[in-house]
Amino acid sequence: SCTEPFFSLPDDRVDQRTCLICGDRATGLHYGIISCEGCKGFFKRSICNKRVYRCSRDKNCVMSRKQRNRCQYCRLLKCLQMGMNRKAIREDGMPGGRNKSIGPVQISEEEIERIMSGQEFEGEANISWSNNGDSDHSSPGNGVSESNQPSPVSTPSSSRSVELNGFTALRDQYIGTPVSTHYQYLPHLFSYSAHSALLPPQTRSLDPQSHSLINQLVSAEDLEPLGTPMLIEDGYKVTQAELFALLCRLADELLFRQIAWIKKLPFFCELSIKDYTCLLGSTWQELILLSSLTVYSKQIFGDLADVTSKYSPSDDELHRFSEEGMEVMERLIYLYRKFNQLKVSNEEYACMKAINFLNQDIRGLANASQLEQLNKRYWYVCQDFTEYKYPHQPNRFPDLMMCLPEIRYIAGKMVNVPLEQLPLLFKAVLHSCKTSVSKE
Repeated sequence: SCTEPFFSLPDDRVDQRTCLICGDRATGLHYGIISCEGCKGFFKRSICNKRVYRCSRDKNCVMSRKQRNRCQYCRLLKCLQMGMNRKAIREDGMPGGRNKSIGPVQISEEEIERIMSGQEFEGEANISWSNNGDSDHSSPGNGVSESNQPSPVSTPSSSRSVELNGFTALRDQYIGTPVSTHYQYLPHLFSYSAHSALLPPQTRSLDPQSHSLINQLVSAEDLEPLGTPMLIEDGYKVTQAELFALLCRLADELLFRQIAWIKKLPFFCELSIKDYTCLLGSTWQELILLSSLTVYSKQIFGDLADVTSKYSPSDDELHRFSEEGMEVMERLIYLYRKFNQLKVSNEEYACMKAINFLNQDIRGLANASQLEQLNKRYWYVCQDFTEYKYPHQPNRFPDLMMCLPEIRYIAGKMVNVPLEQLPLLFKAVLHSCKTSVSKE
């Protein structure tokens, strides 16, 4: 089954979970996200029957328990934007096809548009066109009043070209060749609106179990400033070799901190050393990237940026900068902006890090089922905390979780960037990010 029960939470806590699509009472993790039976059934019918819907308004209809049937187009759009995994659905309707991805599935705006327009189904039979309401026969009445449920607004994003800020001018300054913005559409994790039409949320307390688990995670973190020297004299010109050596020292320190972190984890005794070795070997780059964008961002985008500004790449280095390097740079800049906008707390960072680390899909694990349970534990703990701490930001939790697959993607791409291009990559990213912040 693609449905996962809530992890060891009291019944009254489960009742407070809301569907990320319509705000109704959620019944579990369906096709990758927390949702109700109605939206689960609607998404399955829409995908299995290859339905193409129309919106008679502006493709921005309000989704709520009472209004979700009024516009099928906007309902399906929000299912895809929030990360429902269509590949987890078995088209023959038989049991199976379980989605191993605990979190939302990240797809591009282009792919969402292909699904909504029916292009994804071209050449296949049984395409169904509809603009009528879709009844939720599979959804029992939950008795949840409209007044105490959030009603997020579906906000499809407009296509936007990539802004590379200062790097465009930087490259033009050296070789006069404009930067190609070949990657026009970034993943939809950046498409969520900062404002949603909400009724005043009810204040509630943080579950004691969640409070305890989060405190344990934060205690395992080393939040002290990095010790690698990153101060440099004015007027000093940094060479490519010197900057590369500094990046290596930084990576060493960050990796050492991840190893020390593992030994302090509250669940350290629940997994084997073999599994920890396997997990660290597969996720260390992602952990370093996440920490650099959050808890150590002031040093990375401050002190390190000052060092990289004193490095002048040669014309040859600029000409040799690869397409993969460009894509990594563009994605890093947007991810930096996303984190800068969210202002991730230490508690959220600790949860995100644990969730990313506890990846049961990594090959060679001895106890994947135990990892899955641990992953769920911190998934729900993180949601509980964000809903408690930021009641006026209903999209905050999915926003945070949508950053994780992007971090994994970027970390995987960075492996393919030639080592000699890393100094230029870091210079470009840090220069652009610092420029964008100074303009805000």
